Amino acid sequence: MKSKVFLITPPFTQLNTPYPATAYIKGFLNTKNIQTTQADLGIEVILKLFSKEGLENLFCNNEGVTSSAVEMRSILTINTQRILALQDEYIKTIDSVIAFLQGKNPTLALQICQEDYLPEASRFAQLEELDWAFGTMGTQDKAKHLATLYLEDISDFIVECVDANFGFSRYAERLGRSANSFDELYEALQQEPTYIDVILISILKEKIETIQPKLFLISVPFPGNLYAAFRSAQWVKKHHPNIKIAMGGGFPNTELRSLSDTRVFEFFDFITLDDGELPVELLVNAVCHPELVEGQFKRTFLLENGKVVYKNNSLKSDYKQSQVGTPDYSDLLLDKYISVIEIVNPMHRMWSDGRWNKLTMAHGCYWGKCTFCDISLDYIKVYEPIAANILCDRMEEMIAQTGENGFHFVDEAAPPALMKALALEILRRKLSVTWWTNIRFEKSFTRDLCLLLKASGCIAVSGGLEVASDRLLQLIDKGVTVEQVAKVTRNFTEANIMVHAYLMYGYPTQTVQETVDSLEMVRQLFEVGVLQSGFWHQFAMTAHSPVGMYPEKFGVVKETEVVGTFANNDINFVDETGIDHNQFSYGLKKSLFNFMHGICFDYELQEWFDFKIPKTKIHPDFISEALLKDLDFNIKPTAKIVWLGGMPTLEYFTKSKKGNSWEMMTLTFHDKKESFTIQTAKNEGEWLVQILQKISVSNSKIYSFQEVKSDFEIHFNDFELFWYSKPVNTLRDFGLLVL
Repeated sequence: MKSKVFLITPPFTQLNTPYPATAYIKGFLNTKNIQTTQADLGIEVILKLFSKEGLENLFCNNEGVTSSAVEMRSILTINTQRILALQDEYIKTIDSVIAFLQGKNPTLALQICQEDYLPEASRFAQLEELDWAFGTMGTQDKAKHLATLYLEDISDFIVECVDANFGFSRYAERLGRSANSFDELYEALQQEPTYIDVILISILKEKIETIQPKLFLISVPFPGNLYAAFRSAQWVKKHHPNIKIAMGGGFPNTELRSLSDTRVFEFFDFITLDDGELPVELLVNAVCHPELVEGQFKRTFLLENGKVVYKNNSLKSDYKQSQVGTPDYSDLLLDKYISVIEIVNPMHRMWSDGRWNKLTMAHGCYWGKCTFCDISLDYIKVYEPIAANILCDRMEEMIAQTGENGFHFVDEAAPPALMKALALEILRRKLSVTWWTNIRFEKSFTRDLCLLLKASGCIAVSGGLEVASDRLLQLIDKGVTVEQVAKVTRNFTEANIMVHAYLMYGYPTQTVQETVDSLEMVRQLFEVGVLQSGFWHQFAMTAHSPVGMYPEKFGVVKETEVVGTFANNDINFVDETGIDHNQFSYGLKKSLFNFMHGICFDYELQEWFDFKIPKTKIHPDFISEALLKDLDFNIKPTAKIVWLGGMPTLEYFTKSKKGNSWEMMTLTFHDKKESFTIQTAKNEGEWLVQILQKISVSNSKIYSFQEVKSDFEIHFNDFELFWYSKPVNTLRDFGLLVL
């Protein structure tokens, strides 16, 4: 099928779901009636490599001698020798395992779990440590985990014998990281194609010849996609020089903003920055209708008279989020993605297990102040939320197209007010969806808001706790405290929403004591059960963050002021503390791994490190005491009151005491899990029934606390006495929310 535009994501990103950039651009181009085809070459290369035919090409069946695909080393590790010896078992099982991980062969789980079906190499050694966990995992999950270890064993073989740059979610990432000079990448591209390159090019060749595009767009989200992007562009330039080639995506947006090396344009005709919709539309016009358009470009690098120039001469404004259309996943092999479980932590698996439709609630970040973040770039600083009804429309369109009702909102930080509006709209439309997103741990996430989010299908959130030190959180301008984070994570956890925390060490001026105290805070958060997952990142100074732009304010010095001719983002720096933060990496990550599995809370912090550390200065009950502090029971008159439950059945009776009698009623409610009853005076009960109908989540009008109070006071006195009575408190436990 011919298209004007061919969009790809080069190898590799995720195994379980497509990276959404091409789907976003295709959705936009649909609104302009521009014919577009897209492909995720990452999953297609993986499926060709991890197949019976693919493994036969890796292994040779001639007495353990490797084929031309496998470069014989003078010394192979014992692990690789074992995999070679078991090659027939790998070839025999691979297609069945891949089908199982695609959800097409569920009965294989029973055989995998017997642990005599899959060949096992070094990755399975960790099973002894995790054997306890399988008691809490179902057969399908255990089998997925074992199958993941099996694939990782094959990956280890590929790295040692075939291509040292291979990785499931990245390829030749080292060549893209901090590549201030293009020299090393350019030199690699002059070498003969690697084994992985050959597979990539064979797939690309077939698609280019079928689609015959005029414009070939390559989205490069990460450094681990960069080499394959250049390899793809190189092949198309050589064999189809008439096709124009452009690069966009997260990597050029952050890394290539000061590009000046002309050699890059031996591979690409255009490189666009920031939001891609308008730049791509103008490129389509320039390539397909040059007679109608005079070189109008938006945020685009190109080569002119032998020099790299940056053109931003279009007067058209970027499209609003309401105008960019619904992401379109057609053409992508949605039923071929592979769900894997690398570790048994239930939150951690969200990134690698299951198919997620990707959407954005708001462009940019509503906070936009964190000093380590790229807040000077448009993808952060230009904040524009999307209306909840438009989001729900897009969700329904995507469910109809993909058949999947799982959504990952890929926001920098989803705004609490918009999350509330979205949850109400989902419930009003009676949509059955599952969703998760990234947040800031701010106090807006009350107990009741978390319950509302859960009712709408939210199962998890991730957010930055960063350094877990109030001094450093203030320096970062995070706008939260550790105590506040503890309370917010408690609210999510009690609503059965899993919480993942991004953790940071090595921030400028961070002392050894503060690193130790941060670890103690994290230990306590896991021990009391309000965090379920986390990941430690070492601080990296980037060119577009406040720390990178004004290092003197943060006690650090750039190693050089030289601006490279290729990538410029990560900056090497010297911290005035002189501390080697690298030494903490292993201990922080090992302790966290154990905490995520609910063990080793009683270990002394010193036991995680092989060098002397100071004792923590954090009180051992700091977090648990913070969670016991009084809650604020004051309700603002403007707070919204919502009832999530159904309507009760009524039963009237008379209550007598000492010659007096009252007309009473019993209201019986049926929750999804249980039934419960409350008793009230007849008149108050009848009022309660009619107000529950008014404040039901299925209604479009939302009533404030003041409106509910005023309605009550038309008929009765002392609303506060009624509101804090036992019947209303019972309803508060079953879905009467104050938002």
